Amino acid sequence: MENRLIQATFQLGTDGHFGFHSLRDLRTNHAWTRPEQVRSAPFRFQEGDAAIDEHERFRLVEQQSSQVARRATRQTIVLEDEGGSARITLQLEMTPDHPVLRYRTSFRNLTQSPVSIRAADLLPWQFAGEGKNHRVFRVNQWVGGGKYGNFEMESKVLTPDGDVVTVDSGAYGQHCSWFAVRDNENNGLFAGWEFDGRLTAVVRKFSTPDTLHFSSSITKLNVIVPPNGSFTTPYAFIGLFRGDWDEAGYRTQRFTEATLAQPLPAGDFPYVMWDSWKYGQIIDENTLRRNAQIAAQLGVEVFVIDLGWATHIGEWRADPKKFPSGMRALSDYVHSLGMKFGLHFAFAEAAPESDVLRRNPDWTSSHTYGYFGAVSLCLSHLPVRNWVINEALRIIDEYNVDWVLQDGENMVKECTKTTHTHNPENSNWANAVNGLNFVVTTVQARRPSVQWENCEDGGNMMTFNMVRNYATSIAADDSGELTTRQAVFGVTYPFSARYADRYMPSEEINSYITRSYMFGGPWILMNRLPQVRQADLMLLAQEIQLFKRLRTRIRDGKVQHYTARPNGRTVDAIGSYNPELNSAVVFVYAPDTPQTSYLFRPRDLKPETLYCIRFQENTQTFVVSGADLARRGILVPIPRRQFAEIVYIEPDSSGGASTVN
Repeated sequence: MENRLIQATFQLGTDGHFGFHSLRDLRTNHAWTRPEQVRSAPFRFQEGDAAIDEHERFRLVEQQSSQVARRATRQTIVLEDEGGSARITLQLEMTPDHPVLRYRTSFRNLTQSPVSIRAADLLPWQFAGEGKNHRVFRVNQWVGGGKYGNFEMESKVLTPDGDVVTVDSGAYGQHCSWFAVRDNENNGLFAGWEFDGRLTAVVRKFSTPDTLHFSSSITKLNVIVPPNGSFTTPYAFIGLFRGDWDEAGYRTQRFTEATLAQPLPAGDFPYVMWDSWKYGQIIDENTLRRNAQIAAQLGVEVFVIDLGWATHIGEWRADPKKFPSGMRALSDYVHSLGMKFGLHFAFAEAAPESDVLRRNPDWTSSHTYGYFGAVSLCLSHLPVRNWVINEALRIIDEYNVDWVLQDGENMVKECTKTTHTHNPENSNWANAVNGLNFVVTTVQARRPSVQWENCEDGGNMMTFNMVRNYATSIAADDSGELTTRQAVFGVTYPFSARYADRYMPSEEINSYITRSYMFGGPWILMNRLPQVRQADLMLLAQEIQLFKRLRTRIRDGKVQHYTARPNGRTVDAIGSYNPELNSAVVFVYAPDTPQTSYLFRPRDLKPETLYCIRFQENTQTFVVSGADLARRGILVPIPRRQFAEIVYIEPDSSGGASTVN
């Protein structure tokens, strides 16, 4: 199976073993091959105590090719084990112009008795080490409110003695659901998986034989498959890159945007937004109307009411004391100002005193996560799921909602109750797939014009199933400039810039603050706008217009990480290069540092092209070739501490002479 960039080869041998053979980069002709004398199949199940993997013998039942959504080609291979007890269906997909293989497998029970699937490996790959060194790269999530993780990047060289790197992903997990590996010649692999529940991926290096080994384990999986029933794994993908970690991220992001991600919302996205959380839960319609009026004048496009609008968490009707005119009246007012209207919705939580829990006390999950005094609901319990769907549809229709801010503490609950409709030994899977995913996709299918923002008390469900269901995701939750830049820096390795929205809480406005929140997805103001000085509001309006001019350039480009992770002591820089426009925009931040200048060398430019270099703050402009820029770089003056500069690199159209900085 191949496109013009990648070739994947599998084989059903005469001995009945089905296996992976190679992944070849058709641009470089480098191949990641199966180790000699080692079997490697693209599936691995545990049925009860028995394994169905590369050691099983099969016969071919069916093979066909078809075209599927988003121009992808799917190869379907159906195998039956020699005992006639199970069928394995392998679906392999490729999309034109992306060096990525996307895949999933299904198990069908051909016996007369139910069987239990206790393990399903989404990353069953083994590659020949070829005597090379290999380095693994992974990224944290926003863990424990940032206390235990704020999208730090972690890189480790694998030692050839069974050394292990783990990626603990999913809701409430430690890491994003992605990793990349490259050898000492800069040939690389990246992998991601489309599952919101907890999963642990493993990368190992063995010396005998020289093997790079991938595997994964879905936490506490226990799916009961009835006679003639089936179990299908989530999709995963594996792709090829050559170069640095930015290149691994870029290839991942272009693939996910083309193949997986929610279509971009209408208009120029990412939006400028306002959110009420700076007021906490002390909100009312008069306060919000005053903020809405100012927000519209500033150029805000989406106005969101955060937690505190409802009578109780879980009792999703507007508090009549706070909103005596009704929520629809406020929504209509926001729409009359030309903005979209959004509501916070923590639908997997309910306060103990809420009407829903007084009537249905057993709807809680066995484990609760302490979201603002609420207890957790079990979304995979069918009555809960149906109630949440109906509540979501009612809220959207009754209040004319355009934007849903989904929030909560661990969206994939653990529940071992035997009184619920799900298997108590299969909570992780059930609450992810049959709970959360079912709720969100059902509501979206019925109200397709409404956009959803992912938040789990911050960016703590950064998965490639998340990108399928949400227009954007929070990164660092309600944080200062440095913490926010740190989060964006890490998020934008595995995920497109639009999946790193930022909440700006400061009521002090200067360009260092505003530009610390510009790079990424939606820029979400949390300022109490009536308390902001008029001069600062004027500056904020100018900065919003600047963001609007830059947002699609950032969104559509290749993210370039020019420095180490921001640390608050030295200059940090991040940029976006747009290959179609052959232009770049680079943000340079000077926090509390004595540095008076910063030199960086632009990447990915065409050596023969003349580029015009200009700055947002500095009046200097010059023209220089891409080759000279790569060699000499651009010197950015830093006139003061707490300073942010934007550097524009664009093909020169003036015909001016080349000069150097």
